[in-house]
Amino acid sequence: MVPDVSRGSRTIGLLHYLYRTSDIEAHVDPHLVAAYDPHLPDPGRDPKATFSELAADLDLWVDALGGKAPKKHVWHCPVRTAPGDRPLSDEEWATVARRVLAATGIAPDGDDQACRWIAVRHAPDHIHIVATLVRADRTRPRHHKDGTRAQAECRKIEKEFELRRLKEGDGTSAKRPTSAERRKAERLGQEATSRELLREHVHRALAGAVDEAEFFDRLAVEGVRIKQRLAPSGDVLGYSVAKVGDRNKAGEPIWFSGSKLAPDLSLPRIRKRFAAATDMPEPPVVLERSGASAPVRARHFAAEATDSALTSFTTGNDGAAAAQLIGVGEVLDALAQTSFGPGQAELREAAVHFERATRSHIRAEKDEMYALRRAAHQIVHSGSALGRGQDGAATALVIDIMILTVIAAARWHAARGHAQQAEAAQQAAAHLRAAYQATAASPLAAMRAYGQRLPAQSRRHHTATARTALPHLAEHLQAEPGWDALTAVLDQAERAGHDTTALLAGVAAQRELDSADSISEVLVWRLQHLGYVTPPASAPRSRLPRTEPAPALPAAAAVAHQEANRPRRR
Repeated sequence: MVPDVSRGSRTIGLLHYLYRTSDIEAHVDPHLVAAYDPHLPDPGRDPKATFSELAADLDLWVDALGGKAPKKHVWHCPVRTAPGDRPLSDEEWATVARRVLAATGIAPDGDDQACRWIAVRHAPDHIHIVATLVRADRTRPRHHKDGTRAQAECRKIEKEFELRRLKEGDGTSAKRPTSAERRKAERLGQEATSRELLREHVHRALAGAVDEAEFFDRLAVEGVRIKQRLAPSGDVLGYSVAKVGDRNKAGEPIWFSGSKLAPDLSLPRIRKRFAAATDMPEPPVVLERSGASAPVRARHFAAEATDSALTSFTTGNDGAAAAQLIGVGEVLDALAQTSFGPGQAELREAAVHFERATRSHIRAEKDEMYALRRAAHQIVHSGSALGRGQDGAATALVIDIMILTVIAAARWHAARGHAQQAEAAQQAAAHLRAAYQATAASPLAAMRAYGQRLPAQSRRHHTATARTALPHLAEHLQAEPGWDALTAVLDQAERAGHDTTALLAGVAAQRELDSADSISEVLVWRLQHLGYVTPPASAPRSRLPRTEPAPALPAAAAVAHQEANRPRRR
């Protein structure tokens, strides 16, 4: 059950909307379910009642104050049940309205001087509570933190009415779009409201930006209007953005300041991410020598940085973990805007959901986010990855490790009672799994085919390597469907000059394997990445029988299908 508190200045204008049915299909049988006066005429049921009379009645105490009346005197709170909830009766909605009004201080129980109010139902799943913010004694109601108190009361109502239990908030979420914004988006055929689309644009522009100038340049490239607030000295104090074509009735752009989009998008908060650090890690030199494209190298470095971030969620350093969450969010934004393959839409959804998981009241130790911010910067500036060959494999690789990290973040939030953030991270993980499955299918098939084409002598040689490196697992590995992919990556690693026995033993020791659904595919994932960032032990060997050229190292993709569920096994 979701309440959404807002304030306005025209009572009659809101009444016209609540009772309108001619052009809004969802509005069916508008009528009062409750009011401060049970005998108040209802324009929805009484043909003699008028909107102007109802508005005058609600505004009575406001008008009595004359010029001293508050400008935004209309208190408006839609309350909506969650999808799948049972329909509530009018009597139940009346109870909801009275409890929300009492909890927020608008109309406390037993207070005969309380504000005037009504509750209108015009759809099966919600009501609109409308009150005017002047009491009968001509004072203002004590409704401080009314939105928070309305949320808390709705959590109680959900339990008592046996409705879907939504998550507790902590005041760090971004402001939800208003009903008017949602209606406008529907009329314009937009996939989301302007507020939500602008928030996504700002996050994309921020991902990996090294300074304020780059941030504003990239924001302009996103195609949004930008207005900077300047001090007399010319220094930038803040900024606002507007969607092109989104205008008010006067034809002026509708501006949103960064802080109105999300708490962490104000310019002072953004500047904290730009603070310089001299120890920001550089990508391994081996990546430069590997012959891989810039997008592939950037993704391997991102995998390295993301893997390191995993430890932050188990070390007990909450400040470091909070910083890593911000960095992970930036890497996701960077991947979503540069990975042009079958999983791009799911990547974008993952980034949008995880944005909520990046914010809490825990103060981030900004130094801890630099490796991930550097990774996001390199992803953005390395160009687009088209989802084929090495590009697809590298994208699948980083998505795979991102799944682990996002699930670890969900558990970290859950352990600290951050219910909304934990749920957001879980939703992001679900989209990442879908993104991985779409991205990894082609590289995985190519790697298995390569392994199956190896000559018998090569396959026997790699079998012996597995028995030497992992004697307790060798037979199990050969029985798995992923064995072909493992022999393929061993073959490629050996031809590149690596000591495959040492390499295989090393990756097996990185994390436990007992709970893996496919140990061979897990090892493929680890070998493929380690082969990129580790110098070869020797010159490339030539004693293996010749085979067809390797298909652009797609092994990174081979294991992510199973790795998507790694939280159960690691």
